[in-house]
Amino acid sequence: MSEAAGGTLPRLRRAARILLLDPDDRLLLFRYCLSGRPPFWCGPGGECDPGEDFAAAAVRELWEETGLRLTDCGPERAQRGGEFATLTGEWIRSDERFFLVRADRFTPSYAGHTAVERAAQMSHRWFTRAELAEWPELIFPVDLPALLDSLTPAH
Repeated sequence: MSEAAGGTLPRLRRAARILLLDPDDRLLLFRYCLSGRPPFWCGPGGECDPGEDFAAAAVRELWEETGLRLTDCGPERAQRGGEFATLTGEWIRSDERFFLVRADRFTPSYAGHTAVERAAQMSHRWFTRAELAEWPELIFPVDLPALLDSLTPAH
Protein backbone atom coordinates (compact mmCIF):
# COMPACT_ATOMS: atom_id res chain seq x y z
CA MET A 1 0.00 0.00 0.00
CA SER A 2 1.36 3.39 -0.91
CA GLU A 3 1.34 6.46 1.26
CA ALA A 4 -0.19 9.83 0.48
CA ALA A 5 1.83 13.04 0.55
CA GLY A 6 3.05 13.73 4.06
CA GLY A 7 3.64 10.04 4.84
CA THR A 8 0.10 9.17 5.96
CA LEU A 9 -2.06 6.43 4.53
CA PRO A 10 -4.84 7.57 2.21
CA ARG A 11 -8.31 7.86 3.70
CA LEU A 12 -10.57 4.80 3.34
CA ARG A 13 -13.49 5.70 1.07
CA ARG A 14 -16.49 3.37 1.24
CA ALA A 15 -18.56 3.46 -1.96
CA ALA A 16 -21.48 1.73 -3.65
CA ARG A 17 -21.30 1.05 -7.40
CA ILE A 18 -24.24 0.09 -9.57
CA LEU A 19 -23.97 -2.13 -12.64
CA LEU A 20 -27.13 -0.96 -14.44
CA LEU A 21 -28.19 -3.21 -17.32
CA ASP A 22 -31.05 -2.63 -19.75
CA PRO A 23 -33.21 -5.45 -21.24
CA ASP A 24 -30.71 -5.74 -24.14
CA ASP A 25 -27.88 -6.37 -21.66
CA ARG A 26 -26.31 -2.94 -22.25
CA LEU A 27 -24.49 -1.32 -19.34
CA LEU A 28 -24.91 2.36 -18.44
CA LEU A 29 -21.65 4.26 -17.98
CA PHE A 30 -20.82 7.95 -17.57
CA ARG A 31 -17.89 9.68 -19.24
CA TYR A 32 -15.82 12.00 -17.05
CA CYS A 33 -13.42 14.57 -18.44
CA LEU A 34 -11.18 16.21 -15.84
CA SER A 35 -8.36 18.68 -16.35
CA GLY A 36 -4.99 16.96 -16.43
CA ARG A 37 -6.44 13.44 -16.69
CA PRO A 38 -7.49 11.39 -19.69
CA PRO A 39 -11.26 10.92 -20.09
CA PHE A 40 -12.66 7.83 -18.37
CA TRP A 41 -15.95 5.99 -17.95
CA CYS A 42 -17.58 4.41 -14.91
CA GLY A 43 -21.02 3.43 -13.74
CA PRO A 44 -23.32 5.18 -11.31
CA GLY A 45 -22.26 5.16 -7.70
CA GLY A 46 -20.31 6.99 -5.10
CA GLU A 47 -19.23 7.41 -1.53
CA CYS A 48 -21.36 6.28 1.38
CA ASP A 49 -22.56 9.11 3.61
CA PRO A 50 -21.48 8.91 7.28
CA GLY A 51 -23.41 6.09 8.96
CA GLU A 52 -24.88 4.90 5.63
CA ASP A 53 -24.53 1.27 4.63
CA PHE A 54 -23.57 0.19 1.11
CA ALA A 55 -27.10 -0.90 0.14
CA ALA A 56 -28.62 2.45 1.14
CA ALA A 57 -25.82 4.30 -0.65
CA ALA A 58 -26.53 2.30 -3.82
CA VAL A 59 -30.21 3.34 -3.80
CA ARG A 60 -29.33 6.99 -3.09
CA GLU A 61 -26.50 7.19 -5.64
CA LEU A 62 -28.63 5.56 -8.35
CA TRP A 63 -31.32 8.20 -7.79
CA GLU A 64 -28.87 11.12 -7.62
CA GLU A 65 -26.85 10.10 -10.68
CA THR A 66 -29.56 8.74 -12.98
CA GLY A 67 -32.96 9.83 -11.65
CA LEU A 68 -34.01 6.17 -11.33
CA ARG A 69 -35.72 5.70 -7.99
CA LEU A 70 -35.70 2.20 -6.52
CA THR A 71 -36.31 1.09 -2.95
CA ASP A 72 -33.71 -1.68 -3.24
CA CYS A 73 -30.76 -2.36 -5.55
CA GLY A 74 -30.68 -6.02 -4.56
CA PRO A 75 -27.88 -7.83 -2.76
CA GLU A 76 -24.24 -6.84 -2.88
CA ARG A 77 -22.71 -8.84 -5.74
CA ALA A 78 -18.98 -8.03 -5.59
CA GLN A 79 -16.37 -6.12 -3.62
CA ARG A 80 -13.29 -4.36 -4.92
CA GLY A 81 -10.59 -2.23 -3.40
CA GLY A 82 -7.69 -0.16 -4.58
CA GLU A 83 -6.14 3.25 -4.54
CA PHE A 84 -6.98 6.10 -6.89
CA ALA A 85 -7.61 9.83 -7.13
CA THR A 86 -11.22 10.96 -6.75
CA LEU A 87 -12.86 13.54 -9.01
CA THR A 88 -11.55 16.24 -6.67
CA GLY A 89 -8.01 14.82 -6.82
CA GLU A 90 -7.95 13.33 -3.32
CA TRP A 91 -5.88 10.13 -3.17
CA ILE A 92 -7.94 7.43 -1.40
CA ARG A 93 -8.07 3.73 -0.57
CA SER A 94 -11.37 2.38 -1.84
CA ASP A 95 -13.76 -0.23 -0.53
CA GLU A 96 -16.31 -0.49 -3.35
CA ARG A 97 -19.35 -2.75 -3.26
CA PHE A 98 -21.16 -3.57 -6.51
CA PHE A 99 -24.89 -4.01 -7.02
CA LEU A 100 -26.48 -5.40 -10.19
CA VAL A 101 -29.68 -3.67 -11.31
CA ARG A 102 -31.79 -4.34 -14.39
CA ALA A 103 -34.10 -1.64 -15.71
CA ASP A 104 -35.65 -0.47 -18.95
CA ARG A 105 -33.34 1.77 -20.94
CA PHE A 106 -33.91 5.46 -20.21
CA THR A 107 -32.16 8.79 -20.55
CA PRO A 108 -30.52 9.55 -17.20
CA SER A 109 -31.40 12.75 -15.40
CA TYR A 110 -28.46 14.90 -14.38
CA ALA A 111 -30.56 16.94 -11.93
CA GLY A 112 -29.15 15.23 -8.81
CA HIS A 113 -25.49 15.62 -9.73
CA THR A 114 -23.10 17.49 -7.48
CA ALA A 115 -21.26 20.56 -8.74
CA VAL A 116 -18.11 18.45 -9.16
CA GLU A 117 -20.02 15.86 -11.20
CA ARG A 118 -21.66 18.53 -13.34
CA ALA A 119 -18.27 20.04 -14.07
CA ALA A 120 -16.69 16.68 -15.00
CA GLN A 121 -19.46 14.49 -16.32
CA MET A 122 -19.81 15.04 -20.02
CA SER A 123 -22.10 12.29 -21.29
CA HIS A 124 -23.57 8.84 -20.80
CA ARG A 125 -23.77 5.76 -22.98
CA TRP A 126 -25.33 2.30 -22.85
CA PHE A 127 -22.50 -0.12 -23.75
CA THR A 128 -22.70 -3.61 -25.22
CA ARG A 129 -20.27 -6.13 -23.76
CA ALA A 130 -18.31 -6.12 -27.03
CA GLU A 131 -17.96 -2.32 -26.84
CA LEU A 132 -16.72 -2.55 -23.24
CA ALA A 133 -13.96 -4.93 -24.27
CA GLU A 134 -12.78 -2.76 -27.17
CA TRP A 135 -13.45 0.81 -25.98
CA PRO A 136 -10.44 3.11 -26.60
CA GLU A 137 -10.87 5.21 -23.43
CA LEU A 138 -10.32 4.05 -19.86
CA ILE A 139 -13.22 2.24 -18.18
CA PHE A 140 -13.27 1.63 -14.43
CA PRO A 141 -12.93 -0.77 -12.90
CA VAL A 142 -10.36 -1.82 -15.48
CA ASP A 143 -11.63 -5.41 -15.42
CA LEU A 144 -15.28 -4.40 -15.79
CA PRO A 145 -16.04 -6.83 -18.64
CA ALA A 146 -14.74 -9.77 -16.57
CA LEU A 147 -16.62 -8.57 -13.48
CA LEU A 148 -19.84 -8.28 -15.44
CA ASP A 149 -19.34 -11.72 -17.01
CA SER A 150 -18.74 -13.25 -13.58
CA LEU A 151 -22.00 -11.82 -12.26
CA THR A 152 -24.27 -12.45 -15.22
CA PRO A 153 -23.62 -14.37 -18.41
CA ALA A 154 -24.31 -12.54 -21.68
CA HIS A 155 -27.77 -13.11 -23.10
